[in-house]
Amino acid sequence: MTSFLSHEDCGATPAPVPASNSLERDESMSEERKSWLRTRVEKALIKGLTRAYSTVQVNPAKFLLQLRAAYRLPISGYHGVHSLPIGEVDAVADDIIRGGVKLAAVEGAGFGLGGLITIVPDMGVLSAITMRTIQKLSLVYGFEFNTDEEIAELWIAAASAAGVDISRDLLEKELLNRFVPRVIERIAAQASKDVVEKWAGRTIPLASSAIGAALNYWFLRAWGERAKAHFRGRHLQLRTDAIP
Repeated sequence: MTSFLSHEDCGATPAPVPASNSLERDESMSEERKSWLRTRVEKALIKGLTRAYSTVQVNPAKFLLQLRAAYRLPISGYHGVHSLPIGEVDAVADDIIRGGVKLAAVEGAGFGLGGLITIVPDMGVLSAITMRTIQKLSLVYGFEFNTDEEIAELWIAAASAAGVDISRDLLEKELLNRFVPRVIERIAAQASKDVVEKWAGRTIPLASSAIGAALNYWFLRAWGERAKAHFRGRHLQLRTDAIP
């Protein structure tokens, strides 16, 4: 007679799933999750930086008054910073970065409570804080952004802060309204790749607020220091060129 008993009925132990298969499946799920997160971060950065380009601007005239009042800089215009000791200019730049970092950390702690759910609004606000910090650093080192060329230079600095090298040839070939969106796309692509591993920690519920603050601190600190180096280099070059 044919037996219809299953392996379970016979007391047989099912064959175990090979550990390698389980590991590959976990790695595949991790890569899919990272890819999804990176896409979200990249889109959020593009949206936030685009909004920063069109609406979030530091008022140079008001900021000049703040520099004169808060740091007692004896200047009547931004050209005056080129006659100040470079150490004094660097000290102001460092303080601007510290202020931006503190604001970014507070913002990250608040949005971090929502974990990944709030990553889009978080990146939008963080983008605005970051761009305002870069604008202030530009002004501190004597570079305004009134003309199309100056605005383009500002975004080249932002790209440098993100670790993206923008060719001058691209600037010469593109109109500003086409140049900036292309730069923003490159910044977002690079930045999303750089931060996705760190942002993944926001899935930890109890630690998400602290992690959000730390990540935003790291993000703006890194961008601020690279932007400072960019503007400082240009500033020193102008000083050198002015020597007879």
